[in-house]
Amino acid sequence: MINFEQLAQKYDSPLYIYDAEKIIANYKYFYNAFDVKDLKIHYACKALSNVSILKLFKNMGSGLDCVSIQEVRLGLKAGFKAEDIIYTPNNVGEEEFEHAIKVGVKINVDNIQMLEYLGINHPGLPVCIRINPHLMAGGNSKISVGHIDSKFGISIHQLPLVNRIVKRLNIPVEGLHVHSGSDILDPDIFIKAAELMFAAAREFKDLTYIDFGSGFKVQYKEGGLCTDIQKFGKVFSERFNSFCEELGKDLTLRFEPGKYMVSEAGYFLAKVNVVKQTTACTFLGIDTGFNHLIRPMFYDAYHHIENISNPSGDKKIYTVVGYICETDTFGADRIISEVRKHDLLVFRNAGAYCFSMASNYNSRYRPAEVLVYQRQDYLIRQRETFEDLVKNQVEVDVMAQEESAPVLELKPLPEEVKKM
Repeated sequence: MINFEQLAQKYDSPLYIYDAEKIIANYKYFYNAFDVKDLKIHYACKALSNVSILKLFKNMGSGLDCVSIQEVRLGLKAGFKAEDIIYTPNNVGEEEFEHAIKVGVKINVDNIQMLEYLGINHPGLPVCIRINPHLMAGGNSKISVGHIDSKFGISIHQLPLVNRIVKRLNIPVEGLHVHSGSDILDPDIFIKAAELMFAAAREFKDLTYIDFGSGFKVQYKEGGLCTDIQKFGKVFSERFNSFCEELGKDLTLRFEPGKYMVSEAGYFLAKVNVVKQTTACTFLGIDTGFNHLIRPMFYDAYHHIENISNPSGDKKIYTVVGYICETDTFGADRIISEVRKHDLLVFRNAGAYCFSMASNYNSRYRPAEVLVYQRQDYLIRQRETFEDLVKNQVEVDVMAQEESAPVLELKPLPEEVKKM
């Protein structure tokens, strides 16, 4: 059991806290849900990219899914072997691909122009191809990435052109990749995508793996819906094994879970600055905003909020808001134990896409991060300071005048302008 109040006293608030044992349990549960000859999990580090978290996954035998060269560098810094990192960028230039090729990570291509570039400039380089299956899936339009209007992947209908380029340039296609979206509850979406991938896979003689991305729905509310990984793993393993038999070749099954691994392992602590009664509602003004946790404002995401300072207090209705000079409502009309000034609130499911999407908006400092393992807490990111805020700024005073320079004189406005 994590002592949130003790950690807040030690590290102050707002504060991100991660339960290492929950992450380990999620990884093992997911891995054991599948029964295939060769399974490889690549943690999608965009969900939470702290190097200490990456080390945790590396020590469990995970690979890494990276979407930028900076994430690749973080992975290498955490100790991942280059061959265990899949680089899946979107709309980046040749220079970034060249960097990724130089360090030796696996390359995942999501547009035909880049496929041609790699085939011409790097003969014999094995690549993976990301396919857009034209399937609408996901809990929000912003996280549905496999539909026909999506910027991600090469259209499934462009496979004849892909095949032509691959054959002409003799490109070894070692993998196929598909990712339809996030917060997918219905496992049938994965099965539909799988059938499309299986049909495409027959065209590539060098294929060694198929990567089905991720997007599994986690539980945000008590009793809420989530993907049944055990059931999905059983059904999907049977179909994948059957396809390998049909193909006469054993392929590696790959997944890239991010949110599934870390969402429920994360907590966000915030202190109540103000309890503000208005004619419409009672606001709880807290010492954070969407600069630290933007998901509720960006995705309409739900985070369960509890008062850990007064858990047995009478239940009351509150709207929880932040201190940013914009509308930053974390939860409207929430039923929470009676809240007093300086009480601590905890946000659940704060492990994925929370700190990793934090910013310095309103010139606020980003919070500290703490990892808890076997009842021991470890500071894995220091709270920012004013020095961090300005360290990369270069001060220039363009209006500075030397003593000998004439002073800028402003002429009075004409009378007709004053009347406007």
